[in-house]
Amino acid sequence: MVDVAGGRSAVADPLRVRPVRNDDQPWNDFDPVSYHSANYRELHANDRRILELIADFLAAARTRRDGRHGLDVGTGTNLYPTLAMLPSCDAITLVERGGRNLGWLKSQVGRYAESWDPYWETLVNRQPAYYKEVGNPRDRLHSLVRVHRGNIFNLHRESYDIGTMFFVAESITARVTEFARATRCFVGSLHRYAPFAAAFMKNSKGYRVGQRDYAAVAVAEDDVDRCLRSLAHGVEISTIPAGPNPLRHGYDGLILATGYAGRDRRK
Repeated sequence: MVDVAGGRSAVADPLRVRPVRNDDQPWNDFDPVSYHSANYRELHANDRRILELIADFLAAARTRRDGRHGLDVGTGTNLYPTLAMLPSCDAITLVERGGRNLGWLKSQVGRYAESWDPYWETLVNRQPAYYKEVGNPRDRLHSLVRVHRGNIFNLHRESYDIGTMFFVAESITARVTEFARATRCFVGSLHRYAPFAAAFMKNSKGYRVGQRDYAAVAVAEDDVDRCLRSLAHGVEISTIPAGPNPLRHGYDGLILATGYAGRDRRK
């Protein structure tokens, strides 16, 4: 996956992480079962807080119209950004590179596992007026979502009306230039004024999935802000500390950025 919802399993041994470019990393060996079990089988407090923040943002940002097309890039084994977009969309495309992740996603789109129910309940409890109109989220996700093999660097420009990118740009490479390029490609794939939410592992030192190590870029709030300010407007950045029970060693928390694509020409 370039496009892995990356960086949240066991911390990698930096001596073993030799490839630093995105294309050098073993995405087709990425183990979705192991990754999901370690990161998403149970709803962690940090993810609950992110869900609350994106529910508030998307409910406030909502501008419904027919044909609204959502994007989640680098989905990996993380369905909660897609669940968060359900009320706003008439279609959602999940863009994923890794072959094993593609198979896992297609199985979940058919009928996602019960482990995602607490994530949906968090969204409903936070913004009931926004999310209850979805009705049955499994049926809606099945009807709206298409899984597409693709690469974040090859996204079509100005093609989507709303977008999410969770734990991707900083978790697919050890090169700062590729982190910045991935973020530009994501925001550039959205129409001007499209709302987006992007999440990043703070100061990630790399991570391990199964027996494979993956490189990452250590980014902090200033790095995310600096990258997004030239690409978007209305950007708000929140930090969720790792807390006393972190998912793994080797990171300092989660960073959530929300905003709207492009410069605001209305001012």
